[in-house]
Amino acid sequence: MTIKVLSVASEAVPLIKTGGLADVAGALPAAVAPHGIEMTTMLPGYPAVIKALSRPRTVHAWASLLGEKARLLAGKIDGHPLLVLDAPAYFQRDGGPYGDTSGRDWADNWRRFAAFSRAAADVGSGTIKGRAFDLVHAHDWQAAMTPAYMRFATPEGGRRVPSVMTIHNMAFQGHYGADLFPALGLPPHAWSMDGVEYHGGIGFLKAGLEAASAITTVSPTYAREIRTAEFGMGLEGLIVSRDARVSGIVNGIDTAQWNPETDPALKSRFSVKTLARRDANKRALEAEFGLEPGDGPLFIVISRLTWQKGIDVLLETLDHLVGIGGRLALLGSGDAAMEGTFHAAAMRHPGKIAVRTGYDEALSHRMQAGGDAILVPSRFEPCGLTQLYGLAYGCVPVVARTGGLADTVIDANLAALNGGVATGIQFTGVHYAALSDAISRTVTLYWQRDAWRSMQRAGIKADFSWNRSGKAYADLYARLIAEDQ
Repeated sequence: MTIKVLSVASEAVPLIKTGGLADVAGALPAAVAPHGIEMTTMLPGYPAVIKALSRPRTVHAWASLLGEKARLLAGKIDGHPLLVLDAPAYFQRDGGPYGDTSGRDWADNWRRFAAFSRAAADVGSGTIKGRAFDLVHAHDWQAAMTPAYMRFATPEGGRRVPSVMTIHNMAFQGHYGADLFPALGLPPHAWSMDGVEYHGGIGFLKAGLEAASAITTVSPTYAREIRTAEFGMGLEGLIVSRDARVSGIVNGIDTAQWNPETDPALKSRFSVKTLARRDANKRALEAEFGLEPGDGPLFIVISRLTWQKGIDVLLETLDHLVGIGGRLALLGSGDAAMEGTFHAAAMRHPGKIAVRTGYDEALSHRMQAGGDAILVPSRFEPCGLTQLYGLAYGCVPVVARTGGLADTVIDANLAALNGGVATGIQFTGVHYAALSDAISRTVTLYWQRDAWRSMQRAGIKADFSWNRSGKAYADLYARLIAEDQ
């Protein structure tokens, strides 16, 4: 029997992306398909999404969706079913999915994503002709009101189906003022502790976590961490109260897009058996960034430049990194002060540190293929994907021991090295002493050529495809549907 799932997300590759959520939402349909799941993805109708649709069909229209006209378009995304909420008043704007061209959040994000969730609840409840689903899977705060609408305002003629709420990053919750509640179109009893009310305001993510049949995060360690005050961001009490319904399923990567044997972006393609060919990518990366060529370790960073990512501590270690023979190539953007400090470091260490601000997908592939080690000093990391790409490309991850980083990288301790299973370097505590020590360990291991090659080979051989994770999601869907019958 085929299970039909509606996946509701604010972004998904290859149509629209700002972060890892898009990678996961884009990969899930193919990941669960071998396990009897037909997944339809529902996205907002941003300009880029509407433009990418080829001959879309209108399957429903709303005369007033929280006050604005909207229609539902049907199409395909990488061969899988796609639904797009075409609501020009909400989504046809210049800028990004969540903010204007200057980077400021849209003031009406609450209405935009409440409307998106209201529409998704209508679709998921089976009130749209020809669209019936067995389960709804909502992602992050932008889609989190979907389970809440399904619970508190099931549309006429609709039915309650199980729902999954996935937290990709607990730090982003969608918290708004109580004065907006009347505009949400929810009944008065939804304003409660087990509804949308959160510290005197409206909590989008909180509402979804309360209403969903099950809660998942994107790694087992992060699922444990968010039960604590340090990582729960104020919602740890709710998570603990729903403990039996919370689980972690580690993200996978698209092994068709991230494969060093076939990657068209690379100067030299390679495999676990032909690692020597990787050196040509290092030489090409040095030239592209204007770094001095050399045999010493080339560290890379591909990241948002934020406090969460530990970038402030990384800045403190740059002189140490260069002083012990390392070089650094960085691709990222974010905090303006951090960007400026990196550029200042590049001027202080010409040929040793180079910076590219912004994001370039092809360049990120070339960096993973040419860098020796990738630094990921995050204070918290629900899953993380850059370390997985590093493993696949023989770029040894140096990571903080948190969330998905702890779950996916095997530290190069003596036992792991002797057993040939080490894949990277972990450190505890995001501060100067811990990170600088991890960088020193990395440089020492780099010059132990047999040990370094062993780590590279172990990383490349590791299976971080969606095979196991796709089955875990499919098993969860089947269990929830069985419980509901």
